[in-house]
Amino acid sequence: MSRRFAFTLFLSLLLLIFCAQAHARLFLSSSSDLVSDGIRDLPEDNLLRLSPAVKESSCEQTYGFLPCTTSIVGNLFLIIVYGFLMYKAATYLSNGSELLLEILGPGIIGGLFLPILGALPDAMLILVSGLSGSKETAQSQVSVGMGLLAGSTVLLLTIIWGTCVIVGKCDIVDSIAKDSQDTRGFSLFGSGVSTDIWTSYAARIMVISVIPFLIVQIPQVLKSTSGRHLAVLVALIVSLLLLGSYCFYQVFQPWIQRRRLAYVKHKHVILGVLKHLRQQALGRLLKEDGEPDREIIKKLFSKIDENGDGQLSHGELRALVVGIEFDEIDLDHDDAVTKIIEDFDTSRNSLIDEDEFFNGINRWLSKAKRCGRPDAGPHTMKFLSDFHQETKREHDLLDVGGSTEEAVEGVQNAKWNSIKAVLLLLLGTVIAAAIADPLVDAVDEFSDVTSIPAFFISFIVLPFATNSSEAVSAIIFASRDKRQTASLTFSELYGAVTMNNVLCLAVFLALVYVRGLTWDFSAEVLVILVVCIVMGGFASFRTTFPLWTSIMAILLYPFSLALVYVLDYVFGWS
Repeated sequence: MSRRFAFTLFLSLLLLIFCAQAHARLFLSSSSDLVSDGIRDLPEDNLLRLSPAVKESSCEQTYGFLPCTTSIVGNLFLIIVYGFLMYKAATYLSNGSELLLEILGPGIIGGLFLPILGALPDAMLILVSGLSGSKETAQSQVSVGMGLLAGSTVLLLTIIWGTCVIVGKCDIVDSIAKDSQDTRGFSLFGSGVSTDIWTSYAARIMVISVIPFLIVQIPQVLKSTSGRHLAVLVALIVSLLLLGSYCFYQVFQPWIQRRRLAYVKHKHVILGVLKHLRQQALGRLLKEDGEPDREIIKKLFSKIDENGDGQLSHGELRALVVGIEFDEIDLDHDDAVTKIIEDFDTSRNSLIDEDEFFNGINRWLSKAKRCGRPDAGPHTMKFLSDFHQETKREHDLLDVGGSTEEAVEGVQNAKWNSIKAVLLLLLGTVIAAAIADPLVDAVDEFSDVTSIPAFFISFIVLPFATNSSEAVSAIIFASRDKRQTASLTFSELYGAVTMNNVLCLAVFLALVYVRGLTWDFSAEVLVILVVCIVMGGFASFRTTFPLWTSIMAILLYPFSLALVYVLDYVFGWS
């Protein structure tokens, strides 16, 4: 702690040195005015003549005490210091969120609370950019908020996304990246990363989240000025609805994942039982016409019915299941028996008679046939191999390590860790709220003294401050070279962009609507749409990303900057 305190003290001293202001009397004079040093009766030639007065350049201290400056170096230093403090705020929020997630688990905390906290630094900066001063001042500073919004989205989906592919690359074998196997070096097509199907769903949700951007741009496309204010309101409402829907989905996503995975495990039970019965019947479960052979299935029922009472009990079914080897899955035997009883026991007496057994096997065979190839003969069992391949593929996409099945383990010193998490979250929130305003002021002042548009400063610089903690964490996590960690990494990136597109945009639209500001960000919106649709559409329908995709993603970053510049300063869109 002493080193951190010393470093913070050092930064504070530098802040005062670079940005301290000296004050003195100002003499306003024409070229002919004379100023005396207090000694009278001197020849006029010995008196000091002042040149014409130059207008004093001044700045306004944020909160009345934070330093400000009108120099280029001073404002650059302020941006670095305030950006570092915003980075610390984002780090505290991230650490507190992860600690709270370990204690309380997913659901409301992981699905609702933590995504909002992750977007808090960006939302704070956007909020203060539109609340500052008069309407004219807010209109000029709001470009800082738009630059941050666009820059964060582009940074996460280009440089960070591409870097995660590079550091997490593994050998691609049969269109899937093999965990912890990286022997092909930087092969553009032979190495890369793979994710699960949930990550593709996250990418699709991210694409849907750009709908408010499309709505707010309708008047610009139609070249209408009367409907702009209404379009902002409609886009704001849609943003809030999407935000609520996304949070609702995130809260129930663990439950949805468990249900989907349970369904695939059910298909594993079907496959395992049918293959086992096929072996017992020497492959003769079907007649020549493709219908189930009742006599064969009746004999199999008699083998399983050990006590010969004409009904299969839980114990007899468990003896059957124990002798089955379920491919590529560690399935609980009692769970498998439960699934069989649920499917076969139509009388709901927890016992299965001969008719229920035959009808159940018939339904399972019909379900497996639907996965078979049309060229397979009606009396053959070749459709089982097709059913096996489909089940294996589904399980591979849904479950990449059993993360959804793991219970949240007890955390030692839960009480202290809860207090620590709350303190970190409070500290991060307070720092983000306090630093947002002076950071926006420093960017705006730096833009004035350098004549560099505030949008480009906020587009390039601010996202690194507000997203650096998240970016470093994602890159480190992706470097573990496993499909499970890659899935979580890319899901978090898509989730962060989604929160930008709904929560941060909602804050921005509310400012524009309440303060009556002009929405004139066509070029910036186009960049967000291009990057989100390209990267989101690309990730929505595939789960493996070769190394060449990282190059494509990284090149989108300079392309985005160039596109905004050309549209704004060549074609004059904004």
